[in-house]
Amino acid sequence: MLSLNALRAGWPLAAACSFLPVLAQAQAAAPLPADTPTVVITGNPLGRDTLAQPSTVLTGDGLALRRAATLGETLASVPGVGATGFGPNSSRPVIRGLDGDRLRLLDNGGASVDASSLSFDHASATDPLVAERIEVLRGPAALLYGGNAVGGVVNTIDNRIPRLGHFLDRPGLGGRAELRLGGASNEEAGAAVLEGGAGLLAWHVDAHARSAQDQRAPQFTPVEDGTALDPSRRVRNSAARAEGGAVGLSWVKGGDYAGLSVERARQHYGVTVEPDVTIRMQRDRVATAGRWSVVAGPLSEVTAQASHSDYRHQEVEGDGTVGTTFLSKGDEGRMHLRQRALPLAAGELQGVWGMQAESQRFSALGDEAFVPGTRTRSAAIFTLQEWRQGPWNLSAGARVEQTRVASDGDTDPANPRFGSAQSRSFNPSSLALAVKLAPAAGWQFSLSAARTERAPTFYELYANGLHVATAAFEVGDTSLGKERSRHVEAGAAWRAGHSGFSVQLFRTDFARYLSLDDTGTTVQVPGEAGEPPQDFPVYAFRAVRAQLSGGELEAHARLLQQGGVTLDLRASADTVRGTNQDSGAPLPRLAPWRARASLVLRGAHWQAGAEARHSAAQNRVPSTDTATAGFTMLDLWAGVALPGAGSPQLLVKLGNATNELGYNASTLATMRGLSPLPGRALSVVLRAAF
Repeated sequence: MLSLNALRAGWPLAAACSFLPVLAQAQAAAPLPADTPTVVITGNPLGRDTLAQPSTVLTGDGLALRRAATLGETLASVPGVGATGFGPNSSRPVIRGLDGDRLRLLDNGGASVDASSLSFDHASATDPLVAERIEVLRGPAALLYGGNAVGGVVNTIDNRIPRLGHFLDRPGLGGRAELRLGGASNEEAGAAVLEGGAGLLAWHVDAHARSAQDQRAPQFTPVEDGTALDPSRRVRNSAARAEGGAVGLSWVKGGDYAGLSVERARQHYGVTVEPDVTIRMQRDRVATAGRWSVVAGPLSEVTAQASHSDYRHQEVEGDGTVGTTFLSKGDEGRMHLRQRALPLAAGELQGVWGMQAESQRFSALGDEAFVPGTRTRSAAIFTLQEWRQGPWNLSAGARVEQTRVASDGDTDPANPRFGSAQSRSFNPSSLALAVKLAPAAGWQFSLSAARTERAPTFYELYANGLHVATAAFEVGDTSLGKERSRHVEAGAAWRAGHSGFSVQLFRTDFARYLSLDDTGTTVQVPGEAGEPPQDFPVYAFRAVRAQLSGGELEAHARLLQQGGVTLDLRASADTVRGTNQDSGAPLPRLAPWRARASLVLRGAHWQAGAEARHSAAQNRVPSTDTATAGFTMLDLWAGVALPGAGSPQLLVKLGNATNELGYNASTLATMRGLSPLPGRALSVVLRAAF
């Protein structure tokens, strides 16, 4: 595993600088990879865009330029995707205004088990540093992944279980390495991957490490509990360390494979809202996956995967004592049975049948534990059928689940809080229909509708205590029913050569939206270490009617192509509006409308670009929140292919070049005034693959 001490010693900087003298020889280097379309595999067991669902893929240079310390910040530039932003170290994605347990995070298509959806200050266990590819599905994906994917899916792919089509299609050893330096947190990070094979066996090894200091920002006045503090240029208690690695082994023959991977990830980071508290996190994960072709019969292919995760999260006080420990053990398995294509009504019918089972055991130990120990189990079957004929593509699917959420109740008779042990059972179901039409070359129109149900989570049912991250006393409701929503979406796209556009318009109506609402009451909580008691507002989980609507627009055009040099324009915009229809109040923490525009100049061995990103002011907020001012930031970057083995590339990026002060409207109000967005910072990335 890479050593943090080695990183601090400065060897990445020395390695990067050693390439600078050869920049003048760049014409002898291998060409930079072309900007070619990619195929989305997440949510497509039939191998194509089955449900007409808008998607985005980050890979190659696009991922390298956007890669950040957290999954949320890495994806914050994707249309329709924001980030929760509880400081630089805890940031989950937000898709179309939905986050937490309405958004499914996957590792190589399997469940990502951690405690990040429980609290905003809990980081995701998935580290973008080792990701080769990140796929984002916007809109309901509950058909394949359950009601917890009503907002969308983020799948991080790292090839830890080797499969055909990567390094296995050529003999010998392959790999890649990446060094990252600088940025607003003075990051020193590195990742390395080695892959190879012999005969029918293929193997994978990777390791990564990161060290970051407190994040720099333009001068701002921190606000804590409504009180202005001394002006600062740093986000307090935001330093972090992370490290991890994995090994994987597969048997591969033709297009079939069966493999196993073992991985460990660790993080140690500060919690900005509590200046003396740090979090130690560790996750161990074992995963297996396989694919088998079927020669004859009604099935053409069987795929299966399973994983077990063991997650530990400790909140450490300033004196070194552990205040609260969160433990989570999770198991997941799924299988797809793909039908052989059949002729039907002058067209072709294909389909897949699937089964999925999940189990999670969660416990919280310590003074700040606001939920009891719980056990959640679910099982589901689903099908997805698609009929194609000429320019028409019709698809339909259904999913039926059974979910049981049980509470251990009080374990300390002297401190009753959660009541006796109890359990709830739910039977969510989901339906989806879609039609796609390609009437002429380059054109595509789509229309889809979905009905989704989600079982309440353990904290929505059983929470009863002070949640320090939200500065509120949160109360669950054991009588809550299933969350129910209906979704409609229309889209159009056109592409011709290097130019094109796409537009998506959506609306989601929740008949029962499980919302955490202010009750208007307070509760007195004893102080710590002799401090006086303090009153906190009481927030309760309730089922309300809600509506979300919005859209995304993306466009690109080639402005110049002459003498091996090209100039491309890319632009995007997105907006979302949410309303609690019972109260008429806006839904909390929604991003305002945003827009981006970039110019990319590319030669055979170099490229350079500039991107302007604008976020409007968010004045439409509930009474418990405050407005967020708008901002416009400018990023500049350049890359060059260097000579030498491994086709190395050097990328240099100047983020927020104008040092604009900005705040994330999707951040919790208690944190927003303490943690602005990063200030002007220079970062260097050196990548190589062989």
